[in-house]
Amino acid sequence: MLKTEAKNTGIADAPKQECSDISCPFHGGLKVRGRQFTGSVMSAKMKKTAVIEFDRLAFISKYERYEKRRTRLKAHNPDCIGAKEGDVVKIMECRPLSKTKNFVIIQKLGVEKGFKDRMEAREAAKAIKEEEKEAE
Repeated sequence: MLKTEAKNTGIADAPKQECSDISCPFHGGLKVRGRQFTGSVMSAKMKKTAVIEFDRLAFISKYERYEKRRTRLKAHNPDCIGAKEGDVVKIMECRPLSKTKNFVIIQKLGVEKGFKDRMEAREAAKAIKEEEKEAE
């Protein structure tokens, strides 16, 4: 996809770094369409794949209130973007790339503040829950 085409589809400008990935929306033949989300990268350990997480509000009609929920999506991580854990990224829907991958990272927006502290707090909460289960 050319740089001029990227502007017409509503996605960001192509990264300065070149890549030879055929599943890159900028340097390959992957077309993007549909939904856009902004979230932070939780894991980038898989090859060319990142797990993106973002919060959303869900309405509970019985109590007439909202509850906070987390959504985790797997997205293709092109070589030219190379998002790492803790980065805030914009993802966009594309054709299915694998059984669970239907999104691609189109832009790196920055680094999330307090990411390491939040991950340590989650791990501590998991450890406490496991101790409570063992005590029962």
